[in-house]
Amino acid sequence: FTDVYIPPEDTDLLVISDIDDTVMYTGVANKLRMLYRLFVKPAHQRTAFPGVAAFYQALYVGESEAARRPILYVSRGPWSIYEMLEEFFQMNAIPVGPILFLREWGISWRRPWPRRAEEHKYALITRMLDLFEDLPCVLIGDSGQHDPEVYTRIVKEYPGRVKAVYIRRIDSQADRERAIEGLRQQIAHTDCELRLAADSMAMAEHARNRGFISESGLQAVRRDSRDDSD
Repeated sequence: FTDVYIPPEDTDLLVISDIDDTVMYTGVANKLRMLYRLFVKPAHQRTAFPGVAAFYQALYVGESEAARRPILYVSRGPWSIYEMLEEFFQMNAIPVGPILFLREWGISWRRPWPRRAEEHKYALITRMLDLFEDLPCVLIGDSGQHDPEVYTRIVKEYPGRVKAVYIRRIDSQADRERAIEGLRQQIAHTDCELRLAADSMAMAEHARNRGFISESGLQAVRRDSRDDSD
């Protein structure tokens, strides 16, 4: 990156969020549609999940509403969509932080799909945790791919660092939900709770209970969710 982000000395929380099907609807489960949305759709035609902007704004300013927390975003997409993502964030009033891409796609006719990203995501997030040393963090992802597995592994390997894992439910497959419940139980003895959330409001309510966001931030998510759904 040409810009170097240095968080304030009193920063109390690091937020690391997936983008695809977490912030922005991508449809990763359908690869052809995903490729169309990643490469073709302009920013103004892309859809943010209801309440996302207010929730991330609330996380950014914290319970005191004076914090300036670092928010890092990770994407499965290629570097070529960076400017589109930045424009999408600005159009939707989502706090813009560093956008980190998981891999070089290396697409060819012999290999039309990008390489697997799970290990890249794990390596990238753990590098960020090492970079920010002892700063606690919140991880946000979705149920459609491997976020719950990757995040649970990180919770185990960085005891006490991850304070919450928010997983957006993007479908209602019983087998997948059972698997995620199993992951939740694996870390139930820790200070970190894995929440499978139906929407941004469910995440925000938990974040408010844990003191990650303010009451006015929670109400803003409620209003934002309602307005986006109309």
